[in-house]
Amino acid sequence: MESYLKRLISEGEGQQLDFKYCVSDSRKIARTLSAFSNSDGGRLLIGVRDNGSIAGIRSDEEIYMVETASHLFCLPEIDYTVKQHTIEGKTIVEVIVLKGEKRPYRAKEENGAWRAWFRHNDQNLAANSVILKVWKKEDRRSGLLVKFGPAEEKLFGYLSENNSVTLSGFRKMTGIPSNKAEAILANLILLKILNINASEKGIRYELNPDGPTEYDTELKSVKAVKKIPDAKDMHRHPEMIIKIKEKFSGQGDTV
Repeated sequence: MESYLKRLISEGEGQQLDFKYCVSDSRKIARTLSAFSNSDGGRLLIGVRDNGSIAGIRSDEEIYMVETASHLFCLPEIDYTVKQHTIEGKTIVEVIVLKGEKRPYRAKEENGAWRAWFRHNDQNLAANSVILKVWKKEDRRSGLLVKFGPAEEKLFGYLSENNSVTLSGFRKMTGIPSNKAEAILANLILLKILNINASEKGIRYELNPDGPTEYDTELKSVKAVKKIPDAKDMHRHPEMIIKIKEKFSGQGDTV
């Protein structure tokens, strides 16, 4: 078991692994539970410093604070599994969280507001309205019909000369309402045409280099049936027809 834990720690923090030196605030743990549940699931190791060194938990109170985070500061309540390990004579708590089936999972902030979080590499980031729409559509597991119009054409034209765009930038260039802009970006993310580039500075949207690389302005709709495919399977679906005429490339300025 000690070798298992050492191997896990050696991987370092990432998309499905987070270290906590100690637990002093259940709300912060609620953010991690929310982020893992809304993303790919993950493991939280309590008693491990950010650099991977072993600190050990101070008392069982830290385990109870995880329980408080789940029961009082997560909506809906998030299920998890706890395992305790002994390494170098110190106790490490492993909290295992699976990807949830009732997204979005929200964590309660100090001001009483409930906010959904997602995991991006080794960070917990607040989900915006576009990501919330992606989850809602994704969890439906039903067909998706996307009609390309002037707004999409402007977006593709802009991204053919620029690295990325923000939601507000997309709204400004097209003059469309927020709800419509959010829906368009969410659909293009689900079709693997756009990627999300997220950081503490904000969320931007960019062309997926592994997705369709060109766009036919005469094509007016894209239809995906049965379920939304993974990126690696996208080009195998004849229902998802995206013809190619202009190559997306460019390293221009961003909005």
